[in-house]
Amino acid sequence: MQNYVTFDMSKPIDFIPIGRIAIDFNPTDMYMPLSKSSNFNKYVGGSPANIAVGLARLGCKVGFQGCVSNDQFGDFVVDYFNNEGIDTSHITRAKNGENIGLTFTEILSITESSILMYRESVADFCMAPEDIDEEYIASAKAIVISGTALAKSPSREACLKAMMLAKKNNTRIIFDIDYRAYTWKSKDEIAVYYSLVAQNADVIMGSREEFDLTEGIIGIKESDPESAKYWQSFGASICVIKHGKKGSTAYTNDGNFYDIKPFPAVLLKGFGGGDGYGSAFLYSLLKGKDIIDCLEFGSASASILIAAHSCSDAMPTADEVEAYIKKCKDEYGEMVARV
Repeated sequence: MQNYVTFDMSKPIDFIPIGRIAIDFNPTDMYMPLSKSSNFNKYVGGSPANIAVGLARLGCKVGFQGCVSNDQFGDFVVDYFNNEGIDTSHITRAKNGENIGLTFTEILSITESSILMYRESVADFCMAPEDIDEEYIASAKAIVISGTALAKSPSREACLKAMMLAKKNNTRIIFDIDYRAYTWKSKDEIAVYYSLVAQNADVIMGSREEFDLTEGIIGIKESDPESAKYWQSFGASICVIKHGKKGSTAYTNDGNFYDIKPFPAVLLKGFGGGDGYGSAFLYSLLKGKDIIDCLEFGSASASILIAAHSCSDAMPTADEVEAYIKKCKDEYGEMVARV
């Protein structure tokens, strides 16, 4: 049994994602431009929120650290979390009328999706350092820091405080790079804050583009093995680098690497897979599964998500992921994963 990341199993909360809770409006008028879509379904959204729901559906004990609007949309997301069994005691309300972030998605075709985001004066960036409670961070086996929360103050300082308290209290740090172009002022700014967290993380997850942005100042020149080696020199145990349809690779700090190809999927939309992947990978890691099995579980969950209309609502249970893996292997053989 591989044991690259050890968790303090005496801690009562499994994971505390940190960052944005938003609302997604996904069109029910499928495969047409957003300008011509008239009908939408409303879902809880935002990558860390989706990961929180995914972990809860898989049976983890999940908390959340973030800020939402002090209105009915804020009520909607908090109520949703409560119904999913996610601890909402550390979700604060914006104090100056800031709105919750809204995302309108365009599902133009099975291969073309785009996102229109409303991110001015949003509540999630109002998460402040004083909202971060040491006792709460210390009660978790791991925190999951979303890179988007580093884009603006005071949210970025809140994340860095949480990171420092996690280091102090033997709480593992997961960095989900989660790059979104909005709000960032320059690539240097991105690299400064991303690399600050990456240097302290136990697990780093991101696409090749996201690792390139993290390495923008030091310049590793798009080499996955070199990227992993660099961040592992600071203490990271696992670097997961994703390449979309080409699959993903986990690099471990003993010099090994593990590849996974995507599972076959009936594609409905081109977004949401990363959050299913992240939650299922982290759940598997906590369960002590071998790395290749963590990747397989994550990849299967991602395929379930891109075949669904929603992100948060479609997060699968562990039994559903296992059934999906079995179904794919019965149909396609043992060709999905490779070491």
